[in-house]
Amino acid sequence: MRTITGKRVDLEVRPDSSKVVGRPYVPGDDPSAEGRPRLTRIVEQIVKVSDDEVREQLADVRRRFLGRHRDLEQMLRLNAREVEALTGGVNDERRLLIGAYLTQEYAFQAAAVTNPSMVPAPDQSGVEPGGKRFVMSLRAIGEGHISSIAFRTGVVSADGTVTVDDTGPLVETGERGVPVYERRHFAQKLRELGADVTLTSRVLDQLGRHFGPEELEAAITVLDSEPRAVTHESTKLMRWLASSNYLLRFDPATTHIQERLIWPVGPFESKGMEDARFVQLTEDDGSTAYYATYTAYDGFEILPQLIETNDFCSFEVTTVNGRGAQNKGMALFPRPIDGSYVALSRPDRENIHLLRSPDPRSWHSPSTPVRRPQQPWELIQMGNCGSPLETEAGWLVLTHGVGPMRTYRMGAMLLDLEQPERVIADLAEPILEATEEDRDGYVPNVVYSCGGMLHGDHLVVPYGVADQRTRIAVFSLSELLEALLTGATPSD
Repeated sequence: MRTITGKRVDLEVRPDSSKVVGRPYVPGDDPSAEGRPRLTRIVEQIVKVSDDEVREQLADVRRRFLGRHRDLEQMLRLNAREVEALTGGVNDERRLLIGAYLTQEYAFQAAAVTNPSMVPAPDQSGVEPGGKRFVMSLRAIGEGHISSIAFRTGVVSADGTVTVDDTGPLVETGERGVPVYERRHFAQKLRELGADVTLTSRVLDQLGRHFGPEELEAAITVLDSEPRAVTHESTKLMRWLASSNYLLRFDPATTHIQERLIWPVGPFESKGMEDARFVQLTEDDGSTAYYATYTAYDGFEILPQLIETNDFCSFEVTTVNGRGAQNKGMALFPRPIDGSYVALSRPDRENIHLLRSPDPRSWHSPSTPVRRPQQPWELIQMGNCGSPLETEAGWLVLTHGVGPMRTYRMGAMLLDLEQPERVIADLAEPILEATEEDRDGYVPNVVYSCGGMLHGDHLVVPYGVADQRTRIAVFSLSELLEALLTGATPSD
């Protein structure tokens, strides 16, 4: 069979430690030598600093950090609110200095910027004829191996040339909005997390179909009469779940997509948001929205999550329910099939399965096995490399396989358009693997993608290199489909 190779674009997105965001910094809660909370002692000391020293210290903060953040002083004021009860009626200058003591810079992509996905941008204005602007999501990794979701934009021209826009110096993490929870989904996820059904039902029965965090807190008080040892775990899970569903907004007048960072704020994602797979999903009525599945990680357990946005400016983050969504690597199809949402998943950690559901947040129906590891280069495990791409010949699915020496390679298979459980064909040989210059990095011998994009006869595939940096390859779609349809053996 003819080997399919893509043209590797002569550009690379690399980690950049100069990109920082300001995050709250709260010293440990251990008691000080005087037996009082350490934070209390520190704030009391700052309050006693002379006015001249306050002005001198704050001038130094402004001199060194003003150009590194869009609104430094607003950020400091927000962080100072965490100890407002301790500060009394201090003036604004002293409040800013307290905020500076409680703030740290975090280089969110100092270690890696990898595992990308790519979708057409919502705004295509100003693009030259025949071109298409894209948004590329990236897994950005910084100190402590904490992952967040960063973005880059660029254009694919009519001839397949790919350019990536330069980035500005400033990055923001947005503002959280007040979420609204759907009671049925909330109850389902609590059961999956192991919360006590009797206790949580007593709380949720007081709430309407939709409720907010304040209403939930008021309802939790119904358990106050029970021993704390009995209610602690269930109330903790209810609060954790509520914190894992949130809204995130950026100011479109002041930020570009490349300046927006989705930072992990929920307790289940405290150690990172991993491998977002973005897809532009078109509903049966013709409306469109962008969805992304990603893995929330708290250092011990993983939790599938879903992001929804129309403009990459406002994001809704929710948990995903159901036994079909209990592992890494979910990828939504770009449209419903026969009235159902469809997704690829890997619930058994080894094989590709297909899921169907009437709701993209709940996947309770049994999954259907689609493809198991068969080729020598994928025998350890396999999975998808992003959402399927619709072609006239079928659903084109990019895959990854793990073989000897934990080497990752990327392959391709074709699913039936109307019956995506049926594999039409797959390639026996990989279409992408690490070259000698791509082998070395944080995790050697890995090429990995979370989703490509079609543009005319071009298949544009961004891919992570050694879990450290990102490159892009462009394939001829017609050549790839021909190889699939004429040179591959259909899977069992």
